[in-house]
Amino acid sequence: MKIKNKLYLLTIILLILIVLFIGIGLNTNNWKYVLSRRIPKVLAILFTGSAIAFSSTIFQTITNNRILTPNILGLDSLYNFIQTFIVFIFGSNAIARIDGKLNFLLSVGFMSLFAIVLFKLLFKKEGNNLIFMLLIGMVFGTFFQSLSSFMQVLIDPNEFLNLQNKMFASFNNINTNVLWLASIGMFISFIFIFKHLKSLDIISLGRENAINLGIDHDKVVKFMLIIISILVSISTALVGPIMFLGVLVVNINREFLDTYKHKYLIVGAMLKSSIFLIGGQLIAERIMSFSTPINVVINFIGGLYFISLILKEDKI
Repeated sequence: MKIKNKLYLLTIILLILIVLFIGIGLNTNNWKYVLSRRIPKVLAILFTGSAIAFSSTIFQTITNNRILTPNILGLDSLYNFIQTFIVFIFGSNAIARIDGKLNFLLSVGFMSLFAIVLFKLLFKKEGNNLIFMLLIGMVFGTFFQSLSSFMQVLIDPNEFLNLQNKMFASFNNINTNVLWLASIGMFISFIFIFKHLKSLDIISLGRENAINLGIDHDKVVKFMLIIISILVSISTALVGPIMFLGVLVVNINREFLDTYKHKYLIVGAMLKSSIFLIGGQLIAERIMSFSTPINVVINFIGGLYFISLILKEDKI
C-alpha cells in the first residue's frame, strides 16, 4: 500500500471515530448540550494528540533515538510543580479562582521559558553534546518532582485531592476558553517547523552526515528544541501530562509508513495519536463507564511497548 493511501486510511478511521464519539447517545432532546460538551473535547484531543505526535517525532529525529520523548526534558515535572506550588501557597481554591486563560498562559510561559533558558545555557558553545542536555533535563525533572512531592506531603489531604485533578491527564474538564490560545500557538509552531522538513530528513542521517551535506546542524537543533518545548508545554497545560503516548505512536507510525520523509511521518503520527486518544476516550466513557482514566490505559500500553523496544534494541 502506498504511503498516501495509508494516510487516507488513517484519516477515514479518525473521522469514523469522531462521528461515533460525537454521535452516540445524541437525540433531539439533548443535542445542544451534548454537542457543547463533546465538540470542545474532540478539539482538545486533536490539539493534544497532534502536539505530542509532532514534538515526539522531531525529538526522536534530532536525538537519533527511538525510545526518547520530550518528557525527558522535565517539562511535565515542572508543570506538576507549578500546580502544586499554587495549591501549597494559596490553597486549592486558588486554582478555581484563577482565570483559566491566566493559568494556561502561566504554565505554558514558565515551561517554555525554562526550556529556552536551559537550551541557551547549554548551547553557548558550538558542538555541545545533546545527550548532556538530556541528562540535565532529567536532573531538573527529578528536582521538580522532589519539590512537588515535598509540598504535597505538607498540604491538606482534601486539597491534595483537588490537586490530583491537575496532575493527571483528563479530557473531561477542559477549559474551552483556552482552546483558541492553544490553536494559535500550535499553528505558529507548525508553520515554522514545516519550513524545515527537508532539513529534518537530512538530520535523521546523523550529525556528521548532515553537516557534510550543508546543514547547520546545531542551529536547526536549537530551533527545533524551542519549538518542541512550546508544543509540549501547550499539550501539558491543556489536558495534563501524558507520558508514553509519544513513544507508542511515533514508533508504530515509523513501522507502519516505512519512510524517512517527515512530511509523511508527522502527518501519520498526528493521525495515529488522535486515533489512539479518541478511541481510548470512547472506550473509557462507553465501555469502562469512566472507571479508568484514559492516561492510565495509554501509559500502561505505552509502558509495555517501551519495555519491548528496549529489549529489542538490546538484542540487536
